[in-house]
Amino acid sequence: MRNKHRDWVATAINTIEADFNRSADTHLIPVDLPGYPGIQVYFKDESSHPTGSLKHRLARSLFLYALANGWLESGSLVIEASSGSTAVSEAYFARLLGLPFVAVVPRCTSPEKIAAIEFYGGRCHLVDDPAGLHQESVRLAQETGGHFMDQFTYAERATDWRANNNIAESIYRQMALEPHPVPAWIVCSAGTGGTAATLGRYARYRQHPTGILCVDPETSAFFDHYSRSRQPGAEPALACAGSRIEGIGRPKPELSFIPSCIDLMVKVPDALSLAAMRHLSRQLGRRVGGSTGTNFVGVLQAAQSMKQAGLAGSIVSILCDSGERYAHSYYRDEWYQAEGIETLQADQII
Repeated sequence: MRNKHRDWVATAINTIEADFNRSADTHLIPVDLPGYPGIQVYFKDESSHPTGSLKHRLARSLFLYALANGWLESGSLVIEASSGSTAVSEAYFARLLGLPFVAVVPRCTSPEKIAAIEFYGGRCHLVDDPAGLHQESVRLAQETGGHFMDQFTYAERATDWRANNNIAESIYRQMALEPHPVPAWIVCSAGTGGTAATLGRYARYRQHPTGILCVDPETSAFFDHYSRSRQPGAEPALACAGSRIEGIGRPKPELSFIPSCIDLMVKVPDALSLAAMRHLSRQLGRRVGGSTGTNFVGVLQAAQSMKQAGLAGSIVSILCDSGERYAHSYYRDEWYQAEGIETLQADQII
């Protein structure tokens, strides 16, 4: 027997699905690497989502998961711990459903991302220590009776990795007519770990030989956690400083990061990520974000290993978001000077 709450949930899910129905899939952009003949490289442009980043997929999945679990109702306050992009996307979906939204974000979050959260009707709760986002979000939820979405716990399970047009299914479908339709490698970075888990699970489920290469910025706990997971009896990974590459890397391993879904992991120095970001931006004719630069370094490592082995094939990675969100930082010389980061040139990465 239906009640008002179930009716509201049904309407909310239909509203999200109708919004998805109005959206086209994101583009798969070929990128030429002249130094690697026989190897085709593609970037899936997630910046073309309505909220401008890969996190639009995650936010949609988190809302559907929360609704199906009965965790949201009419008027629910939605709370999320986020470095910015997930909060922008969740603010969009909260507004779509008429729900209030609070983003618990580091004080150092880019002003462009804060403005985007507020544009969609969200409110930002700033925290000095990025490592304290989870605790502060739990506290706010308890005080207000709101629902903490908790992307770092639920990202790997909220997405239907078998189908439902997840990013993996979309990549393989778009690659169908390419010279090498089954990628040798898919390269991604870890923010929650949810994308890496979806890609790894889907490749295994569909019995594709594709390897999943995950890249991690220099001040992040994911790479250490991955390495220790390969050593029986090893001590847990220690917490570290927050990443300077916004949107990826974490000061501690998160529950959504599943090391066994990954075939290879690489730690990338921030200076290299940002040099790759600038090079790819020039090649594409538009700015990309720092996490896309980190991904590009992983692409080059995969391409180099294939070249050395005499292999041809394809590599797919992700263009996570637009560089316009980082005009105040990654695209200003003063930011590099303040952070003490050397500005490497393209010939130092390719």
